[in-house]
Amino acid sequence: MQPSRDISRLIEIMARLRTPVTGCPWDLEQDFSTIAPYTIEEAYEVADAIARGDKADLADELGDLLLQVVFHAQLGQEEGSFDFGDVVEAITTKLIRRHPHVFGEARDLPPETVKVMWGQIKAQEKAERAQRRIAAGLPAEPPARILDGIPVGMTALTRALKLQEKAGKVGFDWNDARQVLAKIREETDEVEEALDAEDHQGLQGEVGDLLFAVVNLARHAGVDPEAALRATNEKFTRRFGHVEDSLTAQGRHPQEASLEEMEALWVEAKGLERP
Repeated sequence: MQPSRDISRLIEIMARLRTPVTGCPWDLEQDFSTIAPYTIEEAYEVADAIARGDKADLADELGDLLLQVVFHAQLGQEEGSFDFGDVVEAITTKLIRRHPHVFGEARDLPPETVKVMWGQIKAQEKAERAQRRIAAGLPAEPPARILDGIPVGMTALTRALKLQEKAGKVGFDWNDARQVLAKIREETDEVEEALDAEDHQGLQGEVGDLLFAVVNLARHAGVDPEAALRATNEKFTRRFGHVEDSLTAQGRHPQEASLEEMEALWVEAKGLERP
């Protein structure tokens, strides 16, 4: 078996890995549910390569993500529900259908019109999907609700943002960011009350409310909360790295230093970042 630039070789390799007796024992043990976490993880590694600006690593990570698609398609083929060709046909059909301003007769449309058209096409697709379920004798889907369709598998920050955006479209929203800031202050007071009462269960709920409010503030301020927290994580990693490196240069470990010493080195790290 030789590597290739042809997608068919990747599909062939995946099939070999899943061949009973002669395939890979680990691959043979997997199913849709066990593979799903790896699919999510690979998507994050793609995003990480992009954030680092590492294009060579990006190509490698995209390959890992593509493998996840091929793996799921192989599982679908084995149970007779779908195969890789069905996956490709589904997305190409969707792209052509949702872009009549590119592939159809509708041309030179402003972005606002394209956005409205996109929503109308998605609604039509959902209605047709419901009709197919009825024709197949499947139970009808429950009536659509405003917050339906937001995957629970998203990170909590991103899902909170999507929930707020959908609710905001029907008017359930704050008028400006300062009102959200007042809500955050209210939530911090409730966190403090839970701490004083030593109410662990209540504290979890209050911290969740506080995080949800902070996401709302980011949305109103035009900030992507996931990107903002990712950047802060990197900043924290960088600054703490300076603290650790400085102590190592002194022949010491962080656990041997006082909080005041580490705080001084932290402030030093912040000063080194200023232009």
